[in-house]
Amino acid sequence: MTDRRRFPGMFAAICALLMSLAAVTADAAPGAPVAQFQTFKIGTYSAVALKDGVIEAPVDGKSFIVGHPNQSVGAVLKAGGAPADHFEFSIQPLLVHAGARVLLFDTGAGSFFGDIAGRLPESMKAAGEKPAGVTDIFISHAHGDHIGGLLTSTGALAFPNATIHMSAPEWKWLSGLKEDEAKNFGIQQVSALVSAIKPQVVAFEPGADLLPGIVKAVELGGHTPGHSGYRIGSGTDSVLVFGDAMHSFLVSVRKPSWQVAYDNDKQLGATTRVALVESSAASGQRLYSEHFPFPGIGKIVKGKDGASWQPESPR
Repeated sequence: MTDRRRFPGMFAAICALLMSLAAVTADAAPGAPVAQFQTFKIGTYSAVALKDGVIEAPVDGKSFIVGHPNQSVGAVLKAGGAPADHFEFSIQPLLVHAGARVLLFDTGAGSFFGDIAGRLPESMKAAGEKPAGVTDIFISHAHGDHIGGLLTSTGALAFPNATIHMSAPEWKWLSGLKEDEAKNFGIQQVSALVSAIKPQVVAFEPGADLLPGIVKAVELGGHTPGHSGYRIGSGTDSVLVFGDAMHSFLVSVRKPSWQVAYDNDKQLGATTRVALVESSAASGQRLYSEHFPFPGIGKIVKGKDGASWQPESPR
C-alpha cells in the first residue's frame, strides 16, 4: 500500500505560491500573442492541443529535481537552450474527435491555481469546441492541474455529458483524501469535487482496454497511486499521452533516472521514466505531453549525446 505521507510537502508550498502569483500565463514573452490551441491528426482522428496555462518551479534542489546539485541541473537546462534557474511547465489538455466520441485527456487546473491557469474553457471556445459535446474524459492522475477543470468556478460540472475514466487505485486515493491533505496536491474543496463527479466516474483496472481500438490505458507508476497514461489509436500513428511520467522536455528526457520531488514513489517514478524514454525512442512512438512546450506533440529520439525531445511539425 502506498504511504501518502511520502509525497513531498514541497508540492503544497508550490501550490500555495501559485495561488498567490499574478504570473505570466503563457510560454510567450509578455505582450506576445498566445496560442490557445493547435490541431493535428492521430490517424483519421482530429486532435486539438488546448492551452490551459503555465507553471514555473525554481531550480533549488527541492521544488522539482532532488538529489543533484543545482549547478548540474542548470547545466542540462542551459544546454537545451532554456533558462538555468527555473523550470517552465506548460499545461495543455488534449481533445480528440474519434468518430461520434469527443475525448478529453485531463482538464487543466480550473480555478485551483489562480490566474496562471484555468484557460481551458477559453481555449476550447477559440477552437470551436463545446464542453457539453465532450463524451469521455480520461484522467491521468488526481493532481490539481489535471482535475481542477472538471468543475466550473461555481462548482457545477464543467462537462455534464461526459463519462470520467480514472484508474481504480487513483479514484480510491482521491476519494479518501481529507481537505487539508488534498491541498498538498493542489486540490481545493476535495469533498465537493468528489461528490460532484462521483456519478460520472467509471473506475478501471490499470492497463484496461477502455475503448477498444480507440483508447487503451497504460500503467505508468510512481507519480501517484494509480497514475495512468493513455494510448490513442493504433499502429505507427498512435499517440501515447503520458500524464506526469515526465514533466521537463529537457531534464526528464535527458536525465530520466533523476528523481522528482512530485513523485509519490520517487524510485518507481525514475524507473518508469527510464523505461518510457528507452521504449519510445526505440519504437518511434508519438507522444503527447501535458507539460512540455506547447503544443506538446512529438517523439523522443536518440543521438550521439543521448535522448532528446523532438517536437512534431504541424501537419
